[in-house]
Amino acid sequence: MSVVGFDVGNESCIVAVARQRGIDVVLNDESKRETPAIVCFGEKQRFIGTAGAASSMMNPKNSVSQIKRLVGRKFSDPELQRDLQSLPYLVTEGPDGFPLIHARYLGEQRVFTPTQVLAMVLSNLKTIAESNLNAAVVDCCIGIPVYFTDLQRRAVVDAATIAGLHPLRLFHETTATALAYGIYKTDLPENDQLNVAFIDVGHASMQVCIAGFKKGQLKILSHAYDRSLGGRDFDEALFNHFAVKFKDEYKIDVYQNARACLRLRAACEKLKKMLSANPEAPLNIECLMDEKDVRGFIKRDEFEQISIPILERVKAPLEKSLLDAGLTVENIHSVEVVGSGSRVPAIIRILTEFFGKEPRRTMNASECVSRGCALQCAILSPTFKVREFQVHENFPFPIALSWKGAAPDAQNGAPDHQQSTIIFPKGNQIPSIKALTLYKSSTFSVDVMYADVSDHQIPAKISTYTIGPFHSTKAERAKLKVKLRLNLHGIVKLESATMLEEEEIEVPVSASNEPPKEDTKMDADDSSAAGNDVNMQDSKPPADGSGPGAENGATDSADKPVQMETDAKADAVKKKVKKTEVSITELVYGGMETIDLQKAVEKEFEMALQDRVMEETKDKKNAVEAYVYDMRNKLHDKYQDFVLEAEKEALSAKLQEVEDWLYEDGEDETKGVYIAKLDELKKQGDPIEERYKEYSERGPAIDQLAYCLNSYREAALSKDPKFDHIEIAEKQKVINECSEAEAWLREKKQLQDALPKYASPILLSADLKRKTEALDRFCRPIMTKPKPPPAKPQTPPPAETQPNEPPVVDDQMGEQTTDGSGPAPAPPTEPMETDKPDGANPSA
Repeated sequence: MSVVGFDVGNESCIVAVARQRGIDVVLNDESKRETPAIVCFGEKQRFIGTAGAASSMMNPKNSVSQIKRLVGRKFSDPELQRDLQSLPYLVTEGPDGFPLIHARYLGEQRVFTPTQVLAMVLSNLKTIAESNLNAAVVDCCIGIPVYFTDLQRRAVVDAATIAGLHPLRLFHETTATALAYGIYKTDLPENDQLNVAFIDVGHASMQVCIAGFKKGQLKILSHAYDRSLGGRDFDEALFNHFAVKFKDEYKIDVYQNARACLRLRAACEKLKKMLSANPEAPLNIECLMDEKDVRGFIKRDEFEQISIPILERVKAPLEKSLLDAGLTVENIHSVEVVGSGSRVPAIIRILTEFFGKEPRRTMNASECVSRGCALQCAILSPTFKVREFQVHENFPFPIALSWKGAAPDAQNGAPDHQQSTIIFPKGNQIPSIKALTLYKSSTFSVDVMYADVSDHQIPAKISTYTIGPFHSTKAERAKLKVKLRLNLHGIVKLESATMLEEEEIEVPVSASNEPPKEDTKMDADDSSAAGNDVNMQDSKPPADGSGPGAENGATDSADKPVQMETDAKADAVKKKVKKTEVSITELVYGGMETIDLQKAVEKEFEMALQDRVMEETKDKKNAVEAYVYDMRNKLHDKYQDFVLEAEKEALSAKLQEVEDWLYEDGEDETKGVYIAKLDELKKQGDPIEERYKEYSERGPAIDQLAYCLNSYREAALSKDPKFDHIEIAEKQKVINECSEAEAWLREKKQLQDALPKYASPILLSADLKRKTEALDRFCRPIMTKPKPPPAKPQTPPPAETQPNEPPVVDDQMGEQTTDGSGPAPAPPTEPMETDKPDGANPSA
């Protein structure tokens, strides 16, 4: 079972795995800990991660990045529209109102959903984890921002499914950071709560979380965030500053050139990092646009001046997190800063002023989320035993349920009006289950929606559930209990709908000794007014003794008080609740249908297969190219004495021909063509390689055979006492076998020495090895034969009975003969305890 944590960032991703010694961040193909979240679509294959980043500069319009900002959002979302202005690839609105990504792939224009592209990023991370673990990776934990909506969370789960992953949990990034911080703390208090503020300034967003720590547990007190405040905003401020400057100085407009925009943004990101450690920094880009080299210079004070609109937004999430947690700055024990965008000195200065204490960097700013996700995966997985540490998560959005129902004071026949109640209030624990009781006469619908949409900029409705049909036999309106689950991913789902009908059954008092207490409790548990939250576990089945034939199950003491209570009545009325499951139809607004999900899985498999075929084709092409250069060098060096001049010229001509073909007609061929070309070259090259190989291996093989036959012959002729037990004839066999092997070697060696190096060898190293093995197989059993054990002296039978042994001859019965024909010895006068088992008849 895999235990893996994925931190899928807006710009880069990190993979962490759990091992016996702890959590490790694994390296990608380029031995880097961070993998770019980029998918570059090419003419023949996709390039994902590090390969995609390398191709993005040459192919910007087909390089999809910052996919995290597009997943699960409407095309009309104002934030999405702002993001699209800086993205080099084309995004249009789909028929369902969600964005579609356009890219040229396999020579034609293709359309992909953001969920599909996110699945490609996840599949690349899965490959990195599998190559590191040398095992299949399925179970994982994926980090998501706390502000992700229900639809965005569903999109991440769908993307994971397309990539062949099974997320055990979608884990809030700030909670993952808090877990990675707290689980290793051994000095947490047992009673007092230690409050720590975690500020995560990432590439595109800022998240604040206040967590309370006690020994063995972590409780999230509040979440706050700004969806569009991150490191890229500082890059954009520098980008706009220099774009205007270059337009004035060099008369070039980088906004008109996608590649120039990418290069300037990359240079501005490096400039920002330099300004984090230095008071000033230069900017130099060669051939940015129109074959013009550009130069710039900026001081940190000027950088902070142009970043004032961004820095002014930092305090709002800090104040909101304290307000929601009900704490003051004095209640915060320490402040931890993480995230790639947190290295800007101005942000640290604002945090210091706000909290009145210096923020700490005890955690790796980039890796803490992936480590926390891997820890959470290990906690959920049975594979690892993790230190007992409870995580009490906090849900950031209030979720309500809405339905049509009659007003409490309405007259019969009055029209229904829309009602709603908050099922999961803000700050509700994850996971959680709630139940609601409704009274309905026919099929009806309920809407799951956000109670507060002012902060979302998205439609209020999450999903609609149609419940029915159903029919109540007892009343005009049926009583229905609806159960909703807020699962580990933070996704809300209506889990079940049950119709409850009470039936009254008259049962004679004498027929059953069951106390009526269970029925009364059940009835009370099941009855609740419409709109009230109740615990779904409250309805209990009848006790075990309530069924027929339970008279013997109850004790007398339990029956007495009940009997006294019911003596006045001839019969007792028993209430029974009949439960009937009602069918549910789910409609998730913007969600992926099952059939579309299956098609996306198949499409991803086809694209992955195409990538694999192209990689194998490249490997074969490289193998042909490497063989050409390697063999050409060896012909004039190592193989010079092992090849005839004519043979050498023919092979050299063939190598040159293949080299020319590679860079002309063979530049773009199939895998099979490259394999055929390599085989064609090896037909001429292999005999030369074989002659060189035989020459290199022959000497050691001859030495090994000579050593073997000399060793056995010397042992056979030796006068050493340890060989005295071996018969002379056997030793002679060994000497004869060694002499035959020596004669064979001498003859073959003379023939081989007479041949030139470029001739086919007569004495092969394989023959020498076989001869050595055969000689060893024949001689070893003879020369290692163990000495026979010394003969034991025969001891005469004892003349008299030993003192500790029973007498062989009994006075009464006589001596027993060796063949057993004589009388048997008498049993001992006092039998052993085992001779007479307990309770046996003495006379038997």
